[in-house]
Amino acid sequence: MHHEKKHPVIKRRAFVETKLCVACGCCKKTCPLAAIDIHKGMYAYVNEACVACGLCVSACPASVISLGEVAS
Repeated sequence: MHHEKKHPVIKRRAFVETKLCVACGCCKKTCPLAAIDIHKGMYAYVNEACVACGLCVSACPASVISLGEVAS
């Protein structure tokens, strides 16, 4: 019997440096999947719908959004 190793699934998504976010909403307006919310008017939050398209990264005037990997 052959056992295959299960490897973690790597998913990419956007991450926001919340302490530097100015909550302007540019990223939220740009996201085609509505994967970004402004949390309590203080910072952007990216949810599981994110597919790492990168539109929010280029839309952010504060340059505080980057793409990274999440193991699931």
